[in-house]
Amino acid sequence: MAYKISDSGFKDWHPNKLNDLDGKTFFITGGNSGIGLEAATILASKGANILISSRSVKKAEIAVGKIKKNSRAKVDYVILDLSSKDSIDSCTAVVKEKYNKLDAIINNAGIMQTPQTKTVDGHELQFATNHLGHFYLNSQLFNLVEKAAGRIVVVSSIAHKLGGINFDDIMHENNYDSTKVYAQSKLANLMYGLELDRRLKNTGSPVACVICHPGYSNTNLQSTGPKLGWKFLYKFTNILISQPAFNGAIPTVLAAAGEEAVAGAYYGPQLMAESRGRVSDANVAKQALDEKSAELLWKRSEELLDYTWDIH
Repeated sequence: MAYKISDSGFKDWHPNKLNDLDGKTFFITGGNSGIGLEAATILASKGANILISSRSVKKAEIAVGKIKKNSRAKVDYVILDLSSKDSIDSCTAVVKEKYNKLDAIINNAGIMQTPQTKTVDGHELQFATNHLGHFYLNSQLFNLVEKAAGRIVVVSSIAHKLGGINFDDIMHENNYDSTKVYAQSKLANLMYGLELDRRLKNTGSPVACVICHPGYSNTNLQSTGPKLGWKFLYKFTNILISQPAFNGAIPTVLAAAGEEAVAGAYYGPQLMAESRGRVSDANVAKQALDEKSAELLWKRSEELLDYTWDIH
């Protein structure tokens, strides 16, 4: 079963509702392609300054050029590999040196259905990149978001509905299934976002956490991770079912900069089982609402990172 956890009062949000964003700065992980690039372009068109992360200098420079085309905003990039704690430390050191505030960190970067792989830190690649890396990144840059009374945007997926957190084998070292592991990582995104929202509200923090998903959007996600049969299938479903990356970016833009966005809400497309279409409050699977599991996920994340993010 799935539930609406918010009623934000609109049924079809679109970026044309955005106010002028002059003077605001948005940091978008994985902003060099797909939904991240589209979100960056939309925000920049409204005057926002944009910082994107990428694992590749070449891809980052190309993306910066695209974002600048129809914008008066400042656009920059930083190199980041979310699967590496050392890379996150290097990235955040650069960001702290260049910026005194961030109006939002958009947790956009992600990978899907990759073969079983261990990161340099010994973690399963999908869980490390999609969840642990963003958890740690946000903790390191939280003060910059707090100075702006800004937002942390967590991008989940409709795949969270198929997920469960395997606390006994959270890295899925036994019986690895790339699809189950992806679903777990996206459930972790949503549970983390809801838990972060609770902690921020409990402490009276000026920071808001807003969660979203892009539906089924045609991006590199379907071609860079999946192998064999899945990659073949996605060639057809991307044509028959998916929506353009621009449409998939609309929930992200809403969560990051929409005046209508509500802290703790979850936004996404509304049509075809939430895979595409108009954007409003999305459905949350029952397992994502388990607060005890969310608290345990937070604790396990800290243990795996050997770092305590003290928000109570």
